[in-house]
Amino acid sequence: MHALFECCSSSIWARRVLAGKPFESRASLLDRADRVLAELPEAEIDAALDGHPRIGGQVDNKSSEREQAGVSGADSAVLTALADGNRAYEEKFGYVYLVCASGKSADELLGILTERLKNDPETERRVMRSELTKINRLRLERLLGPDDVDDTSTRKEPA
Repeated sequence: MHALFECCSSSIWARRVLAGKPFESRASLLDRADRVLAELPEAEIDAALDGHPRIGGQVDNKSSEREQAGVSGADSAVLTALADGNRAYEEKFGYVYLVCASGKSADELLGILTERLKNDPETERRVMRSELTKINRLRLERLLGPDDVDDTSTRKEPA
């Protein structure tokens, strides 16, 4: 379960995903993870957000560090704009700006943030949940390793 908790900071999500064991395939695990997340109450989504640092801010875990790698070389003006945008986002919506940052530059992430600040709270909550789903899938895929084995019995399964 610890490995799942590293994918998503919701202990309810981790327990419910794990309850689906054994998984017939990689796809069945990913599908279950998506379904469980979609069914979580808002308070538990907020708990999941607690495990995500601000984009461009202090990163406290390996997954976020890897996912935000595109921010590390950003110039100070972009980092300042991201910090200002993060504050504006949190004031408007009441939670951290969450985006699947993997493979995106600081400029791209700032552009996405600027656009999302135009959303109404209901729309933004849906977008944020979608981004959380993408992040969880990315982390689960990384946990499982390459998908080049046909025999599912030899794949690592989250414990």
